[in-house]
Amino acid sequence: MIQLNPVTLAGRGVRLEPMALQHHDALVAASADGRLWELWFTAVPAPGHVGDYIATALAGQAAGHMLPWAVRELGTNTIVGSTRYHDIVAAIDRVEIGYTWYAARWQRTHVNTACKLLLFEHAFDRIGCQVVGLRTDNFNLASQRAIAALGAKLDGVIRHHQARRDGSARDSVFFSVLAREWPDVKRHLELRLSRRR
Repeated sequence: MIQLNPVTLAGRGVRLEPMALQHHDALVAASADGRLWELWFTAVPAPGHVGDYIATALAGQAAGHMLPWAVRELGTNTIVGSTRYHDIVAAIDRVEIGYTWYAARWQRTHVNTACKLLLFEHAFDRIGCQVVGLRTDNFNLASQRAIAALGAKLDGVIRHHQARRDGSARDSVFFSVLAREWPDVKRHLELRLSRRR
């Protein structure tokens, strides 16, 4: 059975730092880059709600079903967004990667691929996950394309699955990578990163 604890993950130009209160101001600045909270189908906090966002993430960590990080881009030493493991089901060695967002200027750069590679490596190679899931809103087409481009397989859609920030119900699109698929996914992600250099 997997066991998860806060840990720093670093490599390939990024560092995932266990989320803490001291990341507040940097996350405010990151979320303001592109006014990402205006995208109604994402979970990006508005600048005035970052404190609540961090508190909720840390409460989820204390309860054992989340492990949140702040994402630092090492070339600029800047916090550029956030990601986390969530919906952790230790009994079946499963985590999901989500609540992922980056400042607008860092989207479509090396950051997302590098972060996902670190998160998959940690899940599969260090803590022994058998599956890593990812989900997104059915209207978040960019996220669906990005997840598929990682090499994750589409599991399906659960309709009327969970509430959005505005209270409307979303359909959730689910993807996953199984442990046996991880070697090929890893090779694919490493190739993607090498071509960005």
